Amino acid sequence: MKRPRNLTRQEKDYIASFRLNPFNWLISKKLTDSWLIVHRETGRSRTIPAP
Repeated sequence: MKRPRNLTRQEKDYIASFRLNPFNWLISKKLTDSWLIVHRETGRSRTIPAP
């Protein structure tokens, strides 16, 4: 797996719309229909729909 990266301002706003704290999440993979985000501390992954 590639190294997860930090979020841009627009990505932070989008992740916050899912009631998640954007400071705790990193983007691991961006697909056309979904994003794979990884928790910064626990390593737990989650998939959210792409905007």
